[in-house]
Amino acid sequence: MSVNRSKNHSVHVASGSGSDWFKPERVLLVRQQAFRSAISEDFTEIQGLAVAAGSQVVSHISAVRKIPHPATFLGSGKVLEITELVKKLAVDVVILDHNATPVQERNLEQAFHCRVIDRTRLILDIFALRARTSEGKLQVELAQLNHLATRLVRGWTHLERQRGGLGLRGPGETQLETDRRLIGRRIRTLGRKLEKVRLQRALRRNQRDRVPIPTVAIVGYTNAGKTTLFNALSGASGLVVDQLFATLDPMMRRLDISGYGPVIISDTVGFISRLPHELVDAFHSTLEEVSGSQLLLHVIDLLDPEITERVEQVERVLDDIGAGDIPRLRVYNKADLIEDSSVRSLVNGSRHRGLRISASTGKGLEELVGTVGALLGSNRERRMLKIPSDRPRLRAAVYRIAEVADEKVDAEGNWWLELLVDSVAVGRLESQEQFQTGWWQAFGKDSTRLNAII
Repeated sequence: MSVNRSKNHSVHVASGSGSDWFKPERVLLVRQQAFRSAISEDFTEIQGLAVAAGSQVVSHISAVRKIPHPATFLGSGKVLEITELVKKLAVDVVILDHNATPVQERNLEQAFHCRVIDRTRLILDIFALRARTSEGKLQVELAQLNHLATRLVRGWTHLERQRGGLGLRGPGETQLETDRRLIGRRIRTLGRKLEKVRLQRALRRNQRDRVPIPTVAIVGYTNAGKTTLFNALSGASGLVVDQLFATLDPMMRRLDISGYGPVIISDTVGFISRLPHELVDAFHSTLEEVSGSQLLLHVIDLLDPEITERVEQVERVLDDIGAGDIPRLRVYNKADLIEDSSVRSLVNGSRHRGLRISASTGKGLEELVGTVGALLGSNRERRMLKIPSDRPRLRAAVYRIAEVADEKVDAEGNWWLELLVDSVAVGRLESQEQFQTGWWQAFGKDSTRLNAII
């Protein structure tokens, strides 16, 4: 067993008038492992989550138990020890770095005489704080209600008796049953609203497909520097703070790559280990943007002491959301803060493509953009396009959209352009006004055409 005091965090200030000063809730972190006591480094992530939720971490405590107790998760001796610590430190909330059952949470609250929340509830609370768009708020509320639906018994034990209710409840319906019914109704309402959101997203994707521009999604573990990279590439001004889940609502910007053309860069919500399934389900429409991308930039924090585990966790989440087969490029961020030899050994030891960058200083960004263009254009093919002499604007559009390898003019003044194009470029060309698909020519086979070119 080990108990460690952490440095108190500064008092947070609420928005509004000067009378809105408040002290954050004092929290105690609890982590239980099967074979050894947790050390301070094991609490880094859960402490970051607690701070991101606006709490003040006053201490943390570890426990060793092979199998969690079905009633209290922790052993009886550890429960007594934490009870004394809660009193001594005036703890408001105990946070378990695990997913607990409703019964376990209720029994621990009765023992500790304070609120107890698990890892899933903590992450849901952070998402509720971060949601800014109407879609994000709907997704978070749905996830919270799905989580709450299994925990109503804790909140309404004192009301588990039959009550009448004019216009609200049927004969003999209990308060608990009423709340379950109301929550179920709200969940269905949110589900219908989010289904409309999914349809709207699908419609926007279909519209983009008409003038197909590839999407490059920036993914990675939370707080790895994704938004900093997004801002550096796109010139946007997304919120950049050293905080878990600072970005919740996805952002998209256009980026023009020399030698390739325009792409859409997408900044996405960060992943985390043991991501609550309620969030994965609720954020399905947002995660669809990742699974519909043509290339993933997997941002990796070189300063993370658990870098290997973080990479594996992101890969698992990508598999879970159906993005496991999308081509990806590993982007090793914060290379300016670590010795070059260490970075080289890490990148060279990986079987995946990888580049070293510093999103904050701009180091390596030019190479990154060029690599993105090369990867997106790796499936290009040579095609010949004939443009009539009375279509000069179309010729100019071809030069904007595609890579022109060669150009010749025949005796009639028509332009014959040798292009390097992929399916995206072909789609963009064919969407141009007055374009005719019959202008595509079989490359290298029309000897009559070749002889006519001057």
